[in-house]
Parts: sequence; structure tokens; C-alpha cells
Amino acid sequence: MDRRAFLGAMAAGATALKATAATTERPFGETGVPLQGSEPLPLGPLPGGRYPDPHVESLKKAKGAFGQTGFPGFAGTMAVERLATGMRWAEGPVYFPAGRYLLFSDIPNNRIMRYCEDDGHLSVFRQPSMNSNGNTIDREGRLITCEHGGRRVTRTELDGSITVIADKYNGKKLNSPNDVAVASDGSIWFTDPIYGIGGNYEGIKEQPEQEKHNVYRVDPKSGDIKVVVDDFVEPNGITFSPDEKKLYVIDTGFTDGPDNPSHIRVFDVDVGAGKVSNSKVFAEMPKPSITDGMRADTDGNIW
Repeated sequence: MDRRAFLGAMAAGATALKATAATTERPFGETGVPLQGSEPLPLGPLPGGRYPDPHVESLKKAKGAFGQTGFPGFAGTMAVERLATGMRWAEGPVYFPAGRYLLFSDIPNNRIMRYCEDDGHLSVFRQPSMNSNGNTIDREGRLITCEHGGRRVTRTELDGSITVIADKYNGKKLNSPNDVAVASDGSIWFTDPIYGIGGNYEGIKEQPEQEKHNVYRVDPKSGDIKVVVDDFVEPNGITFSPDEKKLYVIDTGFTDGPDNPSHIRVFDVDVGAGKVSNSKVFAEMPKPSITDGMRADTDGNIW
């Protein structure tokens, strides 16, 4: 073979290798579900809205009063309104008071949406979002996000750049971080079930590498990741009480089998030490119902 023919054969081989690699490497932010447009539905009050709105349920307090202390509305004075539509699956809302906007995940559509409170405008904040799920805000006003597709927890810095907070534990990939809460000391606590790697609808189907489905804590100074609870079937929503003496975590293990739990657990928590104790069931959900995300209000009520 002469030199010209040899170089031609080498170039062809390199092209073939490059094409093979292209077929095996997943594009950044790839989603398992193709994107589709959707016609928006009318916004504003839901059809048939009236006062009191039958969509709203409220518990009676002692002496017959309605509503919770400090809560500005109750069954007779508020109604359910549809602010936005067109998502496949909306989850993980977080409000940014400085900008008067709400961010939330549209998981299968692989995007984070933004609803502006001042003019009711809905737009795409980020796409691809790595099939983002739970979101929250830290004490510096930065977005903290759990990503199914990336199998990681990220922070969006004030300049828009993205920092990876956690994507591995003991050298192995996380399962699919689901929900997250940030304590006043800056520590980041998150849950890691396997929902986002179970199929190609809300993530990418892959094999789990973590033996257990844990609740983790990221140290605010060192960035070290440690397990704080390891006996959940499928840990899901997570939140602190206002005084940070209690940690609430949802177990949606019922999705994996009828004998698994569907409840909210509560722990005594030492935020600084990163330790929990005295696990108890806070609320049982009547099966086949499950809870998912949750937050605590300033009075300590769990929503």
C-alpha cells in the first residue's frame, strides 16, 4: 500500500471511530421523552369557581373559627386559580421574593419554568434542566436544584453559572436526587430515591449504584457528603421545622410495593452536627395515596 492510500485508510478509520463514539455518548441534557408543544388552557379561576370554593378544604379550629393563625385566607375567602398550564408534570416550586417570580420543574419536558408575579408571564428559565425535580433557595438567594438526568444536586450562582454540589457518594453515582432543603448554617440536605433512573419519562433509565436510598447532608464548609438516614424505602419530600429542631421526610415506598410505607416521618435534628434521632411517624397516608413535596409555614404547620 502506498503512502497516499495508507493515509486515506487511516482517515476513514478515524471517521468511523468518531461516528461510533457519537452514537454511544449521550448528548448533554438529553431527555428520554421527545419535546412536544401544547396549547395553553385559559388561565384565571377554574371553571365553576365560587365562594366558598369547593376545591379548598379547611379545618375548623376550636370555638368554630376557620383557618390557621396568621394565614390570610380560609375556605370562604379564597379560591383556587390556575396561574399557568402546558406542563407535562409540574413539581418543585420555589419563590424568589427579590424578583417576585416562581421557578418550578416540568420534569418530563426537561425544563425549569418561571412564572412572573408582576405581570403573570410564563417562560422557560432553563432547558435542558437535566430533568430537574425539587428546588429550593438558600440564604444567599441562590437556586438549589435536584436533577434526575444529571443524578446530582446543583447550585445556580448569582452570575448564572452552575456549581455541582453533590453527584457521588463513596465514589459511586447518586441514584436520582429528588428534593432538597437548606438549613440556616448553609448545610444542604437532600433525598435520593431511584425514581429518576427507573425509566425514560422523568429521567434516563440506568442502574442504581447506591445500595440504599439515603438522605444526605452536604457540609457547608468542607462540602463533604454524609448519610444521615439510610432506612427509607423511597425518601421523597424533605423540610425543616421553623426552629430547625425537627426534620420531616416523606417515604413514598408504597410505589414499589403494597406493603411499603406511605407516610411522613419526623426526627429530632442537630443541624450543626448533621445528626438525627428519635424517628417517629408523623402522619400516615391512606393507601393508595402518597405525599410528595412539603414545606413548613412560620407556625410549623406542614403543607
